[in-house]
Formats: sequence, C-alpha cells, structure tokens
Amino acid sequence: MAIPRGFLARVCVKTRVCSADFSPQHQSGLKSALQTNGVKTMAEILKKGAGVPPRKLRLQWCNPHQPQNYMIASKSDTYVSPEDYLAGEKVSPIKHEYRQGEIYAMAGAKKAHAIISGNAFALLRNHLRGSGCMPYVADVKVRIEAANCYYYPDVAVTCDERDSNTDEDFIIYPRLIVEVLSPSTAAFDRGEKFADYRTSESLQEYVLINQERVSVECFRRNAEGLWVLYPYTQGQEIQFSSVNFSCAIEVLYEDAIPS
Repeated sequence: MAIPRGFLARVCVKTRVCSADFSPQHQSGLKSALQTNGVKTMAEILKKGAGVPPRKLRLQWCNPHQPQNYMIASKSDTYVSPEDYLAGEKVSPIKHEYRQGEIYAMAGAKKAHAIISGNAFALLRNHLRGSGCMPYVADVKVRIEAANCYYYPDVAVTCDERDSNTDEDFIIYPRLIVEVLSPSTAAFDRGEKFADYRTSESLQEYVLINQERVSVECFRRNAEGLWVLYPYTQGQEIQFSSVNFSCAIEVLYEDAIPS
C-alpha cells in the first residue's frame, strides 16, 4: 500500500510527540526509516523502525469514543481504499482492522482472552465438522460490505459456499461472530462494531464473552429482524442457535479463570 505525500510528515510529528515511548536507539532508527525514500509502505515503516516492537509504536490514539481501544497506524487526510488496505495487510508483520477508510493496528491479547477464544473455536470446530459450516479464528478477516469495514473477530462461522469457494483471506457471509471482551474494547465491541456487524444480512448471532468473569451475552436476530439479548452466567448452558450448538458455560471458560 503506497503512502500518500504528507503521510510521513504526519507520522514524524506524532513520533516526536511520543518520543518518550522509545529507547534512544529506537528513536534514531525509526527517524532514519521514516526519512528514507525507500520506505513506501506502512509495513515497511513497522519493519524498518530499528526493531521497534509493534505494540510500542504509539503514534497517536485514535477512536474518539474509546480512545484506548486501538492504536493508529496510518491516519492521514487521504482515504485508504479497501484494495490498498488488503495489499498492505498481506505484508504487514502485525494485524490491522479497517473501518471506512482508516486503518487501526490491533493490540495484543491477554492469556485469558487467548484461552477463551481458543476454547470457543475448538468447541465449534468439533461441533461443526462435516456440517458445511466452517469456524475461523482471529487470523481471518470478516468483510462487512455495507459498513465498509474489515474486522478480525475472535471467532467467526460461515455456512455460505461463497466463502468456502474463494481464495480470499476474508469471509463475507458470517452466520455467527464471537468477540472476547476486555475493558479497553468492550464499549466499541458493544457499540460501533456491533452496529457495523448488524449491517451484514447473513449474521444471525453476535456473542460477547467477558474475559474477567463468567458472563456471556448472546445477541440473536429474531424473525422480525430485531436483535434480542440472551445473557448467560455461571451454572447455565449457553446456546448458539445459529449453528445449533450448546454447552455448559464452564467449558467455554476452561483454564481461563482460576476457580
């Protein structure tokens, strides 16, 4: 993805403002990388930044409604097309989500987050084997066309042949989406992201899993097209009716929360 003129200047300014986040050698290396004419892509900036760990690349906080939610990677006055985003994502060392022309670097997850999402994927994979439905973990994007977004949900299930009969590294017709919440992402996942997901005509269920306590919120689209909340807590059996799946809620949290 080629960076438009003016982008490097914007990044340099933000780097100077946040220079305290870098060690001296990282500051020098990143400055050198940004000033090199050979640096033409966002991925190259991240790769050539003198080994700056991506999670320490704090250029500018972005989401005004949830400032701590994501770190900006390519904020500029120039709209980034979906095609350029996808091209850049193929070579980027870290994952980014795309929302209406802007690109956001994804922060790392805690152990509990990874364990819960792994449990959800394993349970759904075993349940759906041979059914024609396929679950995907967080490395596969979901394209929400009506909202012009690409997200990496923790788990997504598609039962549409159009998703399975393509070489694209994203799906377009999710039936079930699962997101594991954290304090910094909960408001966005319940608000703007859910609003974007609801524009998908194929989506039937949206599941939010709390990683700090045993609590699962399942939003299910009813026959009238309205989204109804089905909450689950300790001692209950959760149900994902979109894929005819159920299990004890404790199984979902296995090894994630100390007993």
